[in-house]
Amino acid sequence: MTRKERMKNILEKATALLKKKSRKTQLSSSEKKHRKRLGIKRLLQKIPFAKKWFDYLEVHPWLTRLDRYIIRKFIGTFVFSILLIIAIVIVFDFNERIDKFTTSHAPWQKIIFTYYLNFIPYFANLFSPLFVFISVIFFTSKMADNSEIIAMRSNGMSFNRLLKPYMLSAGLIAIASFILGAYIIPHSNVTRLNFENKYIKKQQISVVENVQLQVDTGVVAFISTYNNDTKTGLNFSLDKFVDKKLVSHMTALRIQYDTLSDVRYKWKIYNYRIRKLRGMHEVITSGHETDSIISMEPADLLYTRNQQETMTMPELRDYIEKQHLRGSTNVSLFEVEYHKRIASVFAAFILTLIGVTLSCEKRKGGMGLSLGLGLALSFSYILFQTISATFAINRGFPPMLSAWIPNIIFMIIAFVLYRRTPQ
Repeated sequence: MTRKERMKNILEKATALLKKKSRKTQLSSSEKKHRKRLGIKRLLQKIPFAKKWFDYLEVHPWLTRLDRYIIRKFIGTFVFSILLIIAIVIVFDFNERIDKFTTSHAPWQKIIFTYYLNFIPYFANLFSPLFVFISVIFFTSKMADNSEIIAMRSNGMSFNRLLKPYMLSAGLIAIASFILGAYIIPHSNVTRLNFENKYIKKQQISVVENVQLQVDTGVVAFISTYNNDTKTGLNFSLDKFVDKKLVSHMTALRIQYDTLSDVRYKWKIYNYRIRKLRGMHEVITSGHETDSIISMEPADLLYTRNQQETMTMPELRDYIEKQHLRGSTNVSLFEVEYHKRIASVFAAFILTLIGVTLSCEKRKGGMGLSLGLGLALSFSYILFQTISATFAINRGFPPMLSAWIPNIIFMIIAFVLYRRTPQ
């Protein structure tokens, strides 16, 4: 054997030894991680409840790779559809309002950051259940056309098991939508509506007539004409009743809300006259000007456009309760808004179920037929929502029932389609 061959053999042996050593090092590090995991698992398994949970997860994993795949597809399609439709809506909205923007000399910075930046979350959340519906139909039809669902069902997956990742995704979207709509978006709506009132819709009702409300237990206020610009009411009266008997009657020529005061509900009363009834006797006092605390404020006297959209859920609930206590009957718009926010959470689950049942099977018309049915049902849902809300506001229909009618109708549709789908 030549010297060259001997050197070659030595190099090969050295290389083999190095590879073997590195392999052992890698194995040892992986073994360390594995042992660490096993140690944590053994420690947790000493707890009775945790042991049962681990044993269950080993046999029935909570989320499989297939579940994560469907969830990723669902949420990804949902976000993509929102971005696509919002982009189209913004283009059309800008083309429609560009003349008003230019004539009112609205700054471009406010148009982008004040109006459209607050418009996007409002619009996205308003039609969130429908975006869910369209997303489910789109990607499920695509999976059905690619025979992915057939492969899942042929491996023994039931329809109820297939629904699990869909319902989890719908739950995540519904919770996020509720939090945004109930607590975050109302604050951004204030900024957006102020911009609209200033630059787009300048005509705003600021004067109301014949306002009557109960400001306290047995205390009823009446204002003949109220001007919100000056915060002034004309021909004011305040009646106090005890056991349904009139004990005090105040009249005033003019009343004005004190906007500079640190005290809430402070009013200045001008040219007043007070009659106090004590049995058969009557005490009359009068004066030119006085300060008084009356449990009402300008927001209680005048409804501003889309006021219900600027209130959070606690604010809506308090406002409705307050108006009911005062004997006001014109709160149906606020009640519809309150119940609609709750109903939209359940709408995500109902529309998801309908979407899956419609698109999980391979049809002759392909994806186009499923999408067509989905769009038709989406528009019908919006139609039912609009009609029921109109009946509640204008025809005295129960607000709670009007908010839930679209869900009830579509729940029946979902149940019929679910029963017809092979399990």
